[in-house]
Amino acid sequence: MINSKTTKSYLFEKALDHTKVGLIITDPSLPDNPVIFANQGFTKMTGYKEAEITGNNCRFLQGEETDQAAITSIREAVLKEKTVTVQLYNYKKDGTGFWNELTVDPMWIEEEQKLYFVGVQKDITITKDKERILTETLSEMEKISTPIVPISDGVSILPLIGSIDHNRLDKLSETISNYLTKSKDNYLILDLSGLYKVDTYVASSILKMHNLTSLIGTQLVLTGIRPELAIKTIVIGEKLKHLRTYRTVKDALVALVN
Repeated sequence: MINSKTTKSYLFEKALDHTKVGLIITDPSLPDNPVIFANQGFTKMTGYKEAEITGNNCRFLQGEETDQAAITSIREAVLKEKTVTVQLYNYKKDGTGFWNELTVDPMWIEEEQKLYFVGVQKDITITKDKERILTETLSEMEKISTPIVPISDGVSILPLIGSIDHNRLDKLSETISNYLTKSKDNYLILDLSGLYKVDTYVASSILKMHNLTSLIGTQLVLTGIRPELAIKTIVIGEKLKHLRTYRTVKDALVALVN
């Protein structure tokens, strides 16, 4: 007769090996909290054999680019016997780096009156690469969408497209400062016709750009101001009142160049 308990234990171990995520169990009662079980998902993910894993602390996955802050979070969670989830850069046996989403859970076994830790590890390298590519693409689009273009002797134009937030304002300020310091233009035309969102933050951002260009010795000229932006500028007082404004870039060029 087949022992049902033995059958369940066998099926449970098979299920753990069948899953695609890595799973390990460590024993904190032993010196250095070593691994006492590793499923096939973990061995496939890391390239280490089970014999190379069991009996060792999982720090063998760490390397030069592993975030020490994440390691500290894991260490503190283990000491406090709490659950923790971190994303950290680990290394396979062949030295290949990969992004590991690790969740460590304390597991109390009532029958043994003993605590273990279960580590579930998921390779999220593809996801992290997509995030990196997206960030780099957005950054490149940001640069492309806000070029400063010289259009006449002493006159350049910066067309604003989309929306303005804190990050973009910082980048714009840096771009304007670097460009005007070298070009020493008399005028910088800031064309606002491409902005799709106009609020008090946009108005205050224009004021900051005006202050920046004034310090460099360049006069800021606004074009493409819609009625809603004109209303918003009232909120920040009279400081933008004396800025030169024109309906279109063409109008501004006629006035500035001639």
